[in-house]
Amino acid sequence: MSELADKISWRQLREFADVDLTRSFVLSWHVEADTLVVDVDLCLESQHPFYEKPPPAEKECIRPAYIEFPYCEYLRQDGGERGQAAEIARNIGYGAITNLCLRDDGQYAISGEFGTVIIKAEGPILRLKGS
Repeated sequence: MSELADKISWRQLREFADVDLTRSFVLSWHVEADTLVVDVDLCLESQHPFYEKPPPAEKECIRPAYIEFPYCEYLRQDGGERGQAAEIARNIGYGAITNLCLRDDGQYAISGEFGTVIIKAEGPILRLKGS
């Protein structure tokens, strides 16, 4: 089975304006009601309204955040069978993010050290914790 092409990169989604997902890190995955919630340490770029100059020991502005996928119908990880979102989310690992895109088939794909996760849901919503 051939991989589908990226239709829209995260860089083109307004929710991710002035952030760098490739310097961000997934901490956990879980489902609340019918929403997939990805807990992340998010790298903010200097143009972001909540950007703060990092302390001298750090190189980037990292803020705790959630990436939410409402109305999540199912998840599939690394070519496995699709299944109930809550069940699969419990078993997905964590790590650095390398990509997030809307694919040609209308599903979202998020890739990183945890593999590739295919998400059938509404578009992502980015929420900074405490904002």
